[in-house]
Amino acid sequence: MECWQYSSYCRLSSACLLFLSLDALFSVSKGNTQDDVMRHLALGGDFLARGQLQDALHQFHSAVEGDPSNYLTYFKRGTVYFALGKAKLAVIDFNKVLELKPDFTGARNQRAHILLKQGNLEEAKADFLHIYQQENNGEAYSNFIRAENLQSDIAIAEAHVNQNDYSTSVDLLSRIIEVSTINANHVHKSCARFPKYSNTYFVTQVCPWSSYLRELRSQCYVALNDPLSAILDLRSTTKLQSDNTDGFYKLSILHYQLGQAHESLKEVRDCLKLDPDHKDCFPHYKKVKKVDKFLNDAQAATEKEDYAACVDSLSKILKTETKVPMIRYLAFSKLCVCQGKNGQESEAIESCNAGLEISRDPELLCDRAEVYLTMEMYDEAMRDYHEVLDHNEGYGRAKEGLQRAQRLLKQSEKRDYYKILGVKRSATKREIVKAYRKAAQQWHPDNFQDGPEKKKAEKKFIDIAAAKEVLTNEEKRAKFDAGEDPLDPESGQHQGFNPFQQFRNFQSDGPFTYRFYFN
Repeated sequence: MECWQYSSYCRLSSACLLFLSLDALFSVSKGNTQDDVMRHLALGGDFLARGQLQDALHQFHSAVEGDPSNYLTYFKRGTVYFALGKAKLAVIDFNKVLELKPDFTGARNQRAHILLKQGNLEEAKADFLHIYQQENNGEAYSNFIRAENLQSDIAIAEAHVNQNDYSTSVDLLSRIIEVSTINANHVHKSCARFPKYSNTYFVTQVCPWSSYLRELRSQCYVALNDPLSAILDLRSTTKLQSDNTDGFYKLSILHYQLGQAHESLKEVRDCLKLDPDHKDCFPHYKKVKKVDKFLNDAQAATEKEDYAACVDSLSKILKTETKVPMIRYLAFSKLCVCQGKNGQESEAIESCNAGLEISRDPELLCDRAEVYLTMEMYDEAMRDYHEVLDHNEGYGRAKEGLQRAQRLLKQSEKRDYYKILGVKRSATKREIVKAYRKAAQQWHPDNFQDGPEKKKAEKKFIDIAAAKEVLTNEEKRAKFDAGEDPLDPESGQHQGFNPFQQFRNFQSDGPFTYRFYFN
């Protein structure tokens, strides 16, 4: 059994390098210009031997300019282009070589391999067959058989696409594009014509540079709801085809459908660089540019804690984009947070619900739970946290949130400082102080005659003072928001609070006087 394996680049064996270095002796004639060409060829060969491909390429450029009729200068440059993966330029140079010297098998073989990788199978077959017929070259015949088999496989893959059997088509195309292992005796009848090679195996990258095959596979991935794989293939096509405006447009659409507005904007801009008036890219660009701007505005507003501006920017996204689910999801999920922090709890829950109808994302469930906690709807918050943990028991944010919700529920059965002052959990320090003054004036014991009402007022006044003590102190408020009462005697952390001092502070700020009597 004969085994054959082909590398993606030209194998620079010691024999090949020796050939590239010595053949300069036969490619130039005497004279100053030819001496310069010889020097460039020698330097290029030296750089090539050391693997410095860009330096070698520069020298071979100079050699081609110095002697444009020398087929070997084109061959050397083409070989370096091939090694660098610049297939189009390599083919141009090999075409020039064969124009100058049609019987140069080395150039024809290199060109055939590039054509094979590009998926230009008819042209590749013609070159391999020519080499086989001229030299009875077994490797060339093996590659001819492979090209025929690939044509058959591509036709089968296309048939599966037409039958909407995208999964089978992806499997076939992946073997063609990426790796193929073929026993010629088993897969093609034409082996009977050449029995000597009937047991030859091929293990190789086959058509990795075929823009058509990658485009076809990307269509299958889209149909299979695998946009990330489709994006990888389409990005390859934009590199394989320098003027692939449709590829950039499709990339932009896929990123947009994934909710990646910024990436979508980048791809559509690349399309417009090639064609400023592209009939699909230009209108898409105008919409994506708006959405991306609104998202950036919302982010900037959030960083400044200007949640009203954040809500305004995100609302504009929903007006601009009325169809694409993931863009709308992005807007709803961010609205959930900004509206909650802006004191619009009911609207925040509506936004959360709208987003969750599109995707049951664990982060959005936790965001909704946070809003529920602000609204003191502890059971609803715990339900959301449980849903997250049911699918991922190690989800840290949900575990911490659930524990907090449980503490707050327990705390709500005791003393709630927010309720005492009649403020929301999102209230600012200024709002808390204002509410404290109002409540203290209302429940100051001097307003009541001795008796049960005065006793009730004293208790209320102490609670009001305690609420101010906790909620105007950042550290104590944070503990309370986490479900811990810093003034609870059982916590052991209530030292330092003196409600009578609160009374004295309040007295200095207002017209009341109050005397405590102790028996």
